[in-house]
Amino acid sequence: MQAVRRLLALRCGVYQARRSYAEVSPAAVAATQMSFTFSSPTEVYYSGASVKQVDVPTLTGVFGILPAHVPTLQVLRPGIVTVFSEDGTPTKYFVSSGSVTVNADSSVQLLAEEAVTLDMLDSNTARTNLEKAQSDLLSTSDEVSKAEALVRVEACEAIVKSLEGL
Repeated sequence: MQAVRRLLALRCGVYQARRSYAEVSPAAVAATQMSFTFSSPTEVYYSGASVKQVDVPTLTGVFGILPAHVPTLQVLRPGIVTVFSEDGTPTKYFVSSGSVTVNADSSVQLLAEEAVTLDMLDSNTARTNLEKAQSDLLSTSDEVSKAEALVRVEACEAIVKSLEGL
């Protein structure tokens, strides 16, 4: 029935198709800065700091967060978090896992299980740890030990990859 009405409205010139987008919230329009909090259980790296952009590795891929980003909650995977200060200077951190929350008011909270700046990591030690973790994975027989070794292998691979990209 509605299809017939639409067809009649089209023939009479009354009906106009319109395409529109979701309205931008007033909070998003006002958000030109992003409040960023980044911490681990042992250290607070940023607490409500104003930053330009944050790039985060998640289980669904790496994505950048800018002011007025759509709200989201993501799980972090091992990789590099890059924080761009207001002047555009990047600071890189390696995170093992955690979560990132982006709120509608342009505030972002990143909680990492472990986090270190890249300059604190050594590529030779990372490769040695990767080889040991791979050896442990191959030599273990019970499922719990295999799962733990697999997590170590994934984290060590991410560290080595992060350091090779420098």
